[in-house]
Amino acid sequence: MTGLEAVHEVGTAVSVRDGGVELFRYVYAPDHPTVESPRPYIHPLRTRGGELVSLYRPHDHVWHKGITWSLPVVADENFWGGPTYVRGEGYVWLPNNGTQQHTGEARIVREDGAVAIAHDLEWVTQAGERWFEERRTLSAATVADGAWALVFETELHNVRGSAISIGSPTTRGRDNAGYGGLFWRGPRSFTNGTLVAPGVSGGDELRGQRHEWMAFVGRHDGADASSVLLMLDDAGNLQHPPQWFARSEEFAALNPAQFFSAEHEAPAGGTLRLRYGVGIADGDVEDAAALADLVRERVRSRP
Repeated sequence: MTGLEAVHEVGTAVSVRDGGVELFRYVYAPDHPTVESPRPYIHPLRTRGGELVSLYRPHDHVWHKGITWSLPVVADENFWGGPTYVRGEGYVWLPNNGTQQHTGEARIVREDGAVAIAHDLEWVTQAGERWFEERRTLSAATVADGAWALVFETELHNVRGSAISIGSPTTRGRDNAGYGGLFWRGPRSFTNGTLVAPGVSGGDELRGQRHEWMAFVGRHDGADASSVLLMLDDAGNLQHPPQWFARSEEFAALNPAQFFSAEHEAPAGGTLRLRYGVGIADGDVEDAAALADLVRERVRSRP
């Protein structure tokens, strides 16, 4: 295994490379329209073998962008993008698409072959109100010959001056649609792939189940190959183990959803801390459990 290298496009993005492969590009200051709730995103996202495992601005949901940290129900504001689910009305376009704005300078640290990216953000409503200040860190490292892991950490500090409730379309009345949080959208070729969790595998029927981790196994066009994208929820997180928002049949998506079926109230001046591990590997269904072990070890190694 070799060390990772970072290439900083100052003021815009950081790319992390593993030799000749760009593992991912983290765009921390995107240029997107307000209706897509502008926020940092990870795309492209690749295995160590170079296979692409993310999708950017798909025509069915242009606000989906690789991996993002996004919340559709923040009181009555939307930091997810697109229309807002309103009880009794369905999805409605409202002037409430907030923005996660990068502030200050992105900080990059390379140590023991790993790369860490840290930066600060402000969550600003469409009306211009500051609701959260956030400190975010992404740490990437190789964990096996065919696998690497990303640890995503966030500290979300309520600066609104009053409590803020965080929920999902399910907490507002839409059944089994509890998405929100760290969300991954996979390539088109992954549609009808396999969802894997501890002791179980299948498709959309796994949505809403509680597990420490869940993985998606999909196949690539143009190559006789499959890849595994896994997300793991840290034991210290709210609602651990979380319910999972996952899709396979309509499109590939994975999301440990802390706010799936119950709203969380972030008190004025309070800080919500969450940590996740993401594992990416060249492999198949039988490789998911071993990848989870590697990702868990990596998450626990973070101070």
